[in-house]
Amino acid sequence: MPTPQPTPEARRPLPTPLGANAAQKIAAPMNRLLADVFALYVKTKNFHWHVSGLRFRECHLAFDEHAGQIFAMVDPIAERVRKLGVPTLRSLSEIHALRRIADNDEAGLAAADMVRALAHDNGQLASTMRDVHRVCGELGDVATASLLETWIDEAEGRLYVLSATLAPA
Repeated sequence: MPTPQPTPEARRPLPTPLGANAAQKIAAPMNRLLADVFALYVKTKNFHWHVSGLRFRECHLAFDEHAGQIFAMVDPIAERVRKLGVPTLRSLSEIHALRRIADNDEAGLAAADMVRALAHDNGQLASTMRDVHRVCGELGDVATASLLETWIDEAEGRLYVLSATLAPA
């Protein structure tokens, strides 16, 4: 039995009070943000699994907590994009194409280097979210802006913890 094809109405974008143009202008950077969040989640879990050395316990626990915070953003970002009436990410290849957070699969990376990399990436993520927040403000999307404000605060909190870990004793 052939797979039923969506009707033309099912393919039509969902209505949004912001208008299709504004929705697209917000959804595009939100989808890029989603790709970055996935990349940072995987990188943070990678470091959680592979950290070793004198600061093992401290870093292991912090990386796991940070990964949980980051992963908690995934579904709300994707659902917000859908509420805007726009498709969101569908595959790993799309995540790879859109992400700006660099992979790091280097074996034997020192804990301090992991912390530095994650501090940089969380700073980059906060900056990206501020940029998207500006677009939301310009287009009157208070719902997306509100979500971003919480996530910016969390990213800055992770950046603070990671930076404090690198501070001299």
